Amino acid sequence: MSAEIPPTERRVSARVGAISESATLAVDAKAKALKAAGRPVIGFGAGEPDFPTPGYIVEAAAEACRTPKYHRYTPAGGLPELKAAIVAKTLRDSGYAIEASQVLVTNGGKQAIYEAFAAILDPGDEVIVPAPYWTTYPESIRLAGGVPVEVVADETTGYRVSVEQLEAARTERTKVVLFVSPSNPTGAVYSAADTEAIGRWAVEHGLWVLTDEIYEHLVYGDAAFTSLPTVVPELRDKCVVVNGVAKTYAMTGWRVGWLIGPKDVVKAATNLQSHATSNVSNVAQAAAIAALTGDLAAVAEMGTAFDRRRRTIVRMLNEIDGVLCPEPEGAFYVYPSVKALLGKEIRGSRPRTTVELAALILEEVEVAVVPGEAFGTPGYLRLSYALGDEDLVEGIARMQKLLAEAQD
Repeated sequence: MSAEIPPTERRVSARVGAISESATLAVDAKAKALKAAGRPVIGFGAGEPDFPTPGYIVEAAAEACRTPKYHRYTPAGGLPELKAAIVAKTLRDSGYAIEASQVLVTNGGKQAIYEAFAAILDPGDEVIVPAPYWTTYPESIRLAGGVPVEVVADETTGYRVSVEQLEAARTERTKVVLFVSPSNPTGAVYSAADTEAIGRWAVEHGLWVLTDEIYEHLVYGDAAFTSLPTVVPELRDKCVVVNGVAKTYAMTGWRVGWLIGPKDVVKAATNLQSHATSNVSNVAQAAAIAALTGDLAAVAEMGTAFDRRRRTIVRMLNEIDGVLCPEPEGAFYVYPSVKALLGKEIRGSRPRTTVELAALILEEVEVAVVPGEAFGTPGYLRLSYALGDEDLVEGIARMQKLLAEAQD
């Protein structure tokens, strides 16, 4: 057993050194680098709409650039007018009545997630994390001193965990349960009944819930979005809602998110942010106000395109022997099982893991996908269908041709 490195010789802290790189952003960066080098790479890695931000939102930002009051510091917790817009939007879309003092505007949803966990968790507190999970959740929990406890669901349940699974994972150290619907990476959407059952279980055991509603407007078919604190009002004093403009309004690069929670938690998280970053860019906040107070016509248009692509990618993936792709009900991801392909020979290689399979797909047919290991469940791939229709069809056709060569 090696001796512990003395603090004076440790160049990077153990806490930060233990954080892993975002797998989705890493795949996206590699795909873009290869594309810049002239290779015809098609990337299914990043969860980013291919649409431009709607024009009226961009114009609001341009006007903010010309407005001197936005050239200065503003309140660390967010512009009062943006907080008011979030209050109105939350009531409109979720039926959840809140006050401005319950809102903290953050630099994207990631900061909201970290600050929420940092405000709630003490060292050793456990957070139940349904898997497959978005890569940032467990890292934010660990960085805040908490311990992520994974509860795995697979394609047989539509990637939805049950109350029984959550209860089996609960211990005396459990403080928070994470709830995400619609889900990244699977596109799973919980029914109103299942959402309520999970909320009432949390109330029964005095648990906090962090619920991520960033994909609330992206649901398809008969699926419907359900806001947890709306269907279980008793939970509101121990519930933090995370949201933002990134996915709904094609504003991933603008970096505006928010958290909604009890006033004491929001105040604590605001204090943290006041020392970490201060206010979110005023120009981006002005753009977010325009997004939230405008109509949802552009959102509906994007949703129609995503729905069309969703059906296309599911059909084409399920045409590949060894691939099983459930139809997602929300977000813009598919999460097919490729377990039956592992260990088979494909162009002289025998990928044993989905990391190896994803690398083979990128090298052989120049298609970038994210392996399931990044989301806590090996044996799967995540593909975003938030890309143009032609690229989507071409990319999956390349995969079809390659994977059709698989043999024992």
